[in-house]
Amino acid sequence: MNRRTTLLTAAELLGWWAALALLWLVFISAVDTLELAVGAAAAAVGALAAHAARRAVTDR
Repeated sequence: MNRRTTLLTAAELLGWWAALALLWLVFISAVDTLELAVGAAAAAVGALAAHAARRAVTDR
């Protein structure tokens, strides 16, 4: 994997994470430390799944 591919992958994961974390914050009722930690972890899992799904469809 070259440097450009690594940066694009990191940018894609960060973008997905930010979008999913923002969506989590919109849907929760109380913002506290535990909710933020769970939301960040769930967004990270979702970002990895979205990246893997995109690669499964486009990288053949």
